[in-house]
Amino acid sequence: MLSRSNLHDYQNRAVEFVLSKKRSYLALDLGLGKTATSLTAISDLLDACIVERVLIIAPLRVANSVWKQESQRWQHTKHLNVLICTGSERQRIAALQTKADVYVINRENVEWLTKHLKKWSFDCVVIDEASGFKNASSRRFKALKRVAADINYIWLLSGTPTSNGLLDLWPQMYLVDFGERLGRTITGFKSRFFEKDFMGYNLTARKNSSDKIHALVADKMMSMSAEDYLEVPDRLDIVQRVMLPASALKAYNELEKTLLTEINDEQIEAINAAALANKLLQASNGCIYTDSAGNSVEIHSAKLDALAELIEDNAGENLLVAYNYKTDLKRLQKRFPSAVVLGKEQKTIDNWNAGKIQMLLAHPASAGHGLNLQRGGSVVVWFGLNWSLELYQQFNGRLHRQGQPKPVRVIHLVAKGCIDERVMTAISEKRKIQDALIDAIKEIKLN
Repeated sequence: MLSRSNLHDYQNRAVEFVLSKKRSYLALDLGLGKTATSLTAISDLLDACIVERVLIIAPLRVANSVWKQESQRWQHTKHLNVLICTGSERQRIAALQTKADVYVINRENVEWLTKHLKKWSFDCVVIDEASGFKNASSRRFKALKRVAADINYIWLLSGTPTSNGLLDLWPQMYLVDFGERLGRTITGFKSRFFEKDFMGYNLTARKNSSDKIHALVADKMMSMSAEDYLEVPDRLDIVQRVMLPASALKAYNELEKTLLTEINDEQIEAINAAALANKLLQASNGCIYTDSAGNSVEIHSAKLDALAELIEDNAGENLLVAYNYKTDLKRLQKRFPSAVVLGKEQKTIDNWNAGKIQMLLAHPASAGHGLNLQRGGSVVVWFGLNWSLELYQQFNGRLHRQGQPKPVRVIHLVAKGCIDERVMTAISEKRKIQDALIDAIKEIKLN
């Protein structure tokens, strides 16, 4: 069993930071041990009788399988009585009525919790993967905003605080300081630091706004990058361009230009720009939905063929494959019948880490947080891309993290001349914005 002496120096600094600030944001990179850090701070607060009742808000899989288990790995936190408050309403109510030190709930039930409790009773709240509260219009944010003033200690945890840009930061920081630094309203934040494009739709940061925002939040935010503190394996990003057959490319181009095409007597129509982007991503992967009932038509197998070549060229390697749509999953399972789908069963994770699974198929949304898969393989393959930087980084982080014994390759199957190329560019631009925030906070702390 690990003891407190096994904590890294940077973890001890993070503990001191959240205890001294009372309300703060820990922007910790993947693999830096944010769970153990937070449990240590929670233990200190409870042992000193500074707080009485702790709530942890996390993604569902993390709520069910990380916090309670991690508390039992450490000598100084194993005394904590951690209750998981997920499942049916009856199960959640029963858990909340049981005396414990720490209660863990999934973020989808935050609104329910605030309505269920006649009086807010948690004086310490930890929000794991806080980017889940980046939408100021979401019910979960509004619900937590209503009770934020009743929380004495609160800290947010995320390795991706601005996964879609600096606008993500306002709701998260509001939970920390009630708008003291970035403004009381999201509208005021936008008008102060951003300007609209000539069409009036998109917002871009004004000149020097990024630096101003970084400086404003610096005293409440601690940022750490894995490369600064951990020995992580090398990572090689590979873009493997896939040529679509002429007939598929013709249909793709027609759909992109006219929002309408016909394939095998099936009419494909995109009703708006968002629907078109989805249809184009589907087409890039090889199969397009034809209606809302889930019917689809296959237009090419180029990515399946490319994946088959990867398997042949990497004999003996286990592959973690990211898919985007249910049609992708069905086609992958049909083409590679020995592939295993990552579900909720712990046995699948154990078999992967034991090297028993050659191809593990996973959706980034279900494998993006809280899973340690670095023992089972060192190759990530993006069969289907999506626009989320957070899911992209978290998914890659399942293999590229401390404890990975081999260099990691992240292979992107990108349909040449298609929307895939734009997705890759968008992810790169989002990452620059996020990295700028993390670097700025570190620099400000050093000065």
